[in-house]
Amino acid sequence: MAEIIVADEAGACYGVERALDLVLRTAEQADGPVFTLGPLIHNPQVVAELEARGVAVTEDAAVPAGSTLVLRTHGVTPEVEQAAHDAGAKVLDATCPFVKRVHRVAERLERDGYQVIVVGEKGHPEVEGTMGHLKAATIVENAEQVADLELAKKVGVVVQTTLAKDVLAGVVAQLACRVDELRVHNTICEATAGHQGACARLAKTVDVMVVVGGKNSANTTHLADIARQHCAGTHHIETPDELQGSWFEGARRIGITAGASTPASQIEVVRQAIAGLAG
Repeated sequence: MAEIIVADEAGACYGVERALDLVLRTAEQADGPVFTLGPLIHNPQVVAELEARGVAVTEDAAVPAGSTLVLRTHGVTPEVEQAAHDAGAKVLDATCPFVKRVHRVAERLERDGYQVIVVGEKGHPEVEGTMGHLKAATIVENAEQVADLELAKKVGVVVQTTLAKDVLAGVVAQLACRVDELRVHNTICEATAGHQGACARLAKTVDVMVVVGGKNSANTTHLADIARQHCAGTHHIETPDELQGSWFEGARRIGITAGASTPASQIEVVRQAIAGLAG
């Protein structure tokens, strides 16, 4: 019988749980239609469950008057939020508090005269939201891109809350030798950092590692990358249907971790499925 171990820190973070609670309460109490501006979180199964409860996803902030529009956990630009108010919707802000902190820190750096660099993934909604709070900023995805930048004497750095910490470290190392003053705010959230550390520790000790969470989730994808560095038998899945019995043949220890958008109930379903396959 294989031993199945769930990482010490795994699954839905405070920001996700807060947002889900807000949306579910809103769906029960609202008189009119309820929308989320983009997927509330990067978890297709949860988004589908919300739709089944009457919470639709929209990419247009100008929803019908009388509707309720919930701003996603990743945050939005001020212009998008204003468009929702102008349309006559009731706007509820489910932006993660840690993302809000990135906005505040970045705005302060810009006010203080720093060239602001946002370390994160181009096109990611959180990064786009942060950029919308600044007059001018540069997105850097990795250390290699620093070489192509024209840098001011004073540079300030913020980082996507779900980014892998080694990416930030690489970018900072390249910037440090090129500017007179470098102010770095490590805005990777505590849950993300904790998940990454717990994932690495567990992956070193198991034969197979299963990472549960949306394929479109940045933090879950980073967990899978970290796990692969320590365990060749790493698999990233969204649902138990993707599990294959062959993965667990001969395995004595099986590890499970999950991204910050993965509720505990989804982790437990996967754990039970693995127990059935590996038993």
